[in-house]
This record gives sequence, C-alpha cells and structure tokens, in this order.
Amino acid sequence: MELDSMVEQFLADGVAFVGVVGEDCSRVEDIIDELIVGDGTDDNRYILTSSHAGETIDDALEFARSLSNEYAGEVQLVEL
Repeated sequence: MELDSMVEQFLADGVAFVGVVGEDCSRVEDIIDELIVGDGTDDNRYILTSSHAGETIDDALEFARSLSNEYAGEVQLVEL
C-alpha cells in the first residue's frame, strides 16, 4: 500500500494519531502532514502526527499510549 492510500485509509478509519519511527522519520511525517492537509479546504482532515528520530519502536508506542483526551485510544503498529 502506498503512503497516500494509507493516509486516506487512516482518515476514513478516524485515526487520531500517527507516530513515525526510523530513518527519515521527520521527512515521512512531513509528507503525511501534507497528504492530510491536501489543498486546505477541508477542516475535517486532521490527524496529530509526530516523528521519533533516534527512538525505538517501543519508545514511540509508549508515547502513543500516553496520549490523552481525543488522542487516547487503541494503539496499532503499522510497519512499512
């Protein structure tokens, strides 16, 4: 699955948060942000994102599990 299709599926599924770990994670986060915002005309296209350079997957999962309020919920790992 390509990243743009994955982001569209995240939006359709109501995903609230995407954390990115690994090589070039900051760049991948920026691409995800651009795909989410699109042309900027749809205020409903929003997902909180973060990148975790130099961190392990376990560190990022722990961060995701610590989120609260509208970002709290089930945490799933998707590997590319």
